[in-house]
Amino acid sequence: MTPAESRALPAPHPEAAAGPDEMVSYRTPVGLFAATAPTEAPAEPETPTDPDAPSEPAPPADPHAPAEDVAVADGAEVVPARAWWRRWTRRRQHLAVGGLFLLAALWVTSRIWLDPSGRVASLYTGDPAQVQFFLAHSVRVVLHGEYPFYTEQFNYPDGVNLMANTAVLALGIPMVPVTLLFGPAVSFVVLVTLGLAGTAMAWYLMLSRHLVRTPLAAAVGGWFCGFSPAMLSHASWHPNIISQFLLPFIVWRVLVLTRSRRPIRDGALLALLVTVQAFINEEILLFTAMACGVFLLAVLAQEPARWSAAWRPLGIGVVTCALLAGALLAYPLYVQFAGPMAYHGLSDAVKDYGNDIAAYFAPGSPTLGGNQRANINLAPNYSEENAFFGWSLSMLAIGIVVWLRRELIVRALAVTGLFFAVLSLGERVSWWDRELVSGPWQLLVHLPLLDAVVPTRFGLITSVVIGLLLALAVERAWALRPADRRTVRTLTAAGLAFALLPIAPMPLRMVSRPPVPDFITADRWRAYVGPDQTLVPIPVPSMGNTHGMRWAAATNLDFKIPGGYFLAPRNGNTGDAGRFGGRPSGVGQMLEEVATTGRTPKLDDRQRRRFADELRHWRAAILVLPLRQQNAEPLRRTVEDLVGPGRQELDVWVWDVRALTDRSV
Repeated sequence: MTPAESRALPAPHPEAAAGPDEMVSYRTPVGLFAATAPTEAPAEPETPTDPDAPSEPAPPADPHAPAEDVAVADGAEVVPARAWWRRWTRRRQHLAVGGLFLLAALWVTSRIWLDPSGRVASLYTGDPAQVQFFLAHSVRVVLHGEYPFYTEQFNYPDGVNLMANTAVLALGIPMVPVTLLFGPAVSFVVLVTLGLAGTAMAWYLMLSRHLVRTPLAAAVGGWFCGFSPAMLSHASWHPNIISQFLLPFIVWRVLVLTRSRRPIRDGALLALLVTVQAFINEEILLFTAMACGVFLLAVLAQEPARWSAAWRPLGIGVVTCALLAGALLAYPLYVQFAGPMAYHGLSDAVKDYGNDIAAYFAPGSPTLGGNQRANINLAPNYSEENAFFGWSLSMLAIGIVVWLRRELIVRALAVTGLFFAVLSLGERVSWWDRELVSGPWQLLVHLPLLDAVVPTRFGLITSVVIGLLLALAVERAWALRPADRRTVRTLTAAGLAFALLPIAPMPLRMVSRPPVPDFITADRWRAYVGPDQTLVPIPVPSMGNTHGMRWAAATNLDFKIPGGYFLAPRNGNTGDAGRFGGRPSGVGQMLEEVATTGRTPKLDDRQRRRFADELRHWRAAILVLPLRQQNAEPLRRTVEDLVGPGRQELDVWVWDVRALTDRSV
């Protein structure tokens, strides 16, 4: 939108009023971009006219003028008419767009809603179980005042550093009523649904208020930011990653700081947003900070003169934000980096995850044109498809940059998107799974904080950049004044459909999972397990087997379990590099192998003594094997060979080992 067009706008709606310190106007860019849209030739001054001179006849109406411009009635005065959409109030428009986003999110999650407790994302079942465990932990924090940043309810007795494991406290605590009433499985699908719809709505509100004036442009940008292939990829497993509804407001407050007259106040507001986001997902917060930095540097590199007006309020605001957010997060961050079971750096299994270049030109698996088989080896796994825009959208994004290259904001967005797209390729740049060269990420991977980043997720920043470019392109196309405006708008809509239809969201793929045993839900376990003892699921919970974590979550963590799926320092030594799972368990690995293969091993007295030692270390009260567990019979024979016969109770086999593990005995 040009400055001339901005002056021609009607008075802003009261809901969109901005303070004078923010230097923004309704539906115009904020901060550095208060006047960066392409300029047009100034309108010629009006020539004074003689009031007594005869008026010139009005020009004939354009037969091609759209219906929204004029309305003509026989014998009536020609009056402007407005499209039905424009006759709606701003609030009604927002509600309509929000309803559309919510329906889309329900469509995406529809297969989970059919049976939240009995269905889970195909391929990888560990992450949903882990999130449900964390949601149950939030219940204990609220109802029992339990310590929020560390727990011994799994991986007993070593425990788990929750600050280092994204315990989603900022999501789990508000969801406590839902978790109590309906269980953590329902809370999980609610979070996924609201994460997708809420992120799209947040970007729509920010765009419609501060960047574009056309509601369709804001809706298109918000849609892509909330339902991009990368967001759909994470939706089945990572509600903490797709819950990005605070990010638009963080970006907005950063831009406001560049021209703020009250930088201390604005820095404090930014600090509050940063603090809440830190308890949703710190990695996404780091990405947002990096993206804002690269974007602002791209702007200042092109127009250094802007720095003279921006540096002082930006510096004061950033320092204020750092001090206040640092004070609020000082203790949680201390626990994360120096507390019990803290680790430094990610597991080798994930820190070199990177996108294949070809991934940017293929549609994502959970989209209309996607195909899991076609995407093999283009991403680390199906939960990390952080690119996958498809050929049509990739070409459209490049075309938008070329078309609007005269605009500073477009050039800065292009630099930001390309920068993080390159970083997302990881340490080794590949094309269709063939390594080409070493990537620039190899130079950054060992830096503090960055050593805990999954590089493929930098593609999430590129997704947001493309969403903003789409919004700007629709806005500029809608503002064109050709002879046949309807044709231009029709072509714009067709171009969007051509680019976005192949990556339209589809319902997430789900598979059935074993129910929580009746022995657990009927509280029969309480007759055996004391407050300082554990219930040991068979096989022992691990990264590949998280059913025991769901059992504990279903009881709001009323009993402890050994093992589980989490990040911890190697061998349980605080400060070591991270790995998935706690201390290695020889017996746990053996039982997992039996569950996978169905082969019963031959055991000797040494292995039996070792198993007894591990049970004492875990302070085990009972071992529990569901009757419907895969390869349940070989597992039953193996456990009986280790500790003696068990007995069937409801739908499980139970071994009471308290006499074996009681240290007083």
